[in-house]
Amino acid sequence: QVQLVESGGGLAQPGGSLRLSCAASGFSFSSYAMSWARQGPGKGLEWVSGIYSDGSASVYADSVKGRFTISRDNAKNTLHLQMSSLKPEDTALYFCAKARGERLVGDYNGGEAKWGGEYDYWGQGTQVTVSS
Repeated sequence: QVQLVESGGGLAQPGGSLRLSCAASGFSFSSYAMSWARQGPGKGLEWVSGIYSDGSASVYADSVKGRFTISRDNAKNTLHLQMSSLKPEDTALYFCAKARGERLVGDYNGGEAKWGGEYDYWGQGTQVTVSS
């Protein structure tokens, strides 16, 4: 059965860094694109970043572009999100998600209704809190 387990969340100061990981099992990890999404307090689900199955391309939400870096290790079935220059508005529960295909084809300029259907499995999330 498919399992996605996030880790690495915690408390960080503004301007600090954290590295999230997502351990995947139960499917052929290298065959599917993966993404990170987040849900802040009182907010809807926001897509953050995605990466193609072979790691050849990655995309980012404007809100994190230049600060976050997504990567994957297909040999270890692991997805990562390196977060730097953290801001209080990055505070959220962060989820990793498995896409239905090798690439990302959804409309990521809109809300969850436009891209949510591209994913069939989600992890339970890891909490990131950015505060001084």
